[in-house]
Amino acid sequence: MSARSVTVALDDRTVLRGADLDVGAGEWVTIIGPNGAGKSTLLRAVGGLLPFTGSIELFGTPITGLRRRERARLVATVPQQPTVPPGIAVLDYVLLGRTPYIPTLGRESRSDLEVVHGVLERLDLTGFAPRPLERLSGGERQRVFLARALAQGATLLLLDEPTAALDIGHQQEVLELVDELRRDRGLTVLTTMHDLSVAGEYADRLVLLAGGRIAAAGKPAEVLTEENLATHYGARVRVIPGEHGPLVVPVRS
Repeated sequence: MSARSVTVALDDRTVLRGADLDVGAGEWVTIIGPNGAGKSTLLRAVGGLLPFTGSIELFGTPITGLRRRERARLVATVPQQPTVPPGIAVLDYVLLGRTPYIPTLGRESRSDLEVVHGVLERLDLTGFAPRPLERLSGGERQRVFLARALAQGATLLLLDEPTAALDIGHQQEVLELVDELRRDRGLTVLTTMHDLSVAGEYADRLVLLAGGRIAAAGKPAEVLTEENLATHYGARVRVIPGEHGPLVVPVRS
């Protein structure tokens, strides 16, 4: 996907200014930046969930030229706090991912059910199918949210803070799962993250937003520098080379 000069204004306030972004097929790009930088705004614009000026293309097709169902077959979004209908079972929630393929006033087909059961099995969720989603743990719910997105059959996966409120064990579980699915299914992944060490560990490239503008972009080691983090986060940190990416450690004054 590609974005050119994307600007978003919310409540008469410009939140995102002239953002350019490219994500290659099969690539994992993570957007980082301080609170209020415009990370979620950029992600939602790419997903077609916010009005914008500029241009966004999904695999060569302008997003403005795609109908809602067509867009949903190309891009799946997992927001920070997905809406969960009260009492809905895991199976029924994941089945919502097949909505773009179900005719208006129609019902799911055998093929839709096969896709959903295949995704549940792939994410080790088959045993949870009849259980109310709201009763699952945070890590289990996050896997279900991913399952719904995968059931859409989309090529581009947008994840807004996918590890928020998860402990470190469940963070690793979710991110390893995303990385494995990316390799196995050829998914393209665009995420936002607050944890800089985790972002550098998993992403192929990072995009640093600050004040609604892109301040830096490149490989994790190029973006996660002590100078960048001091300038845009106002943080005192030490950046330590890691096996897969830089590790960012706060330093006391």
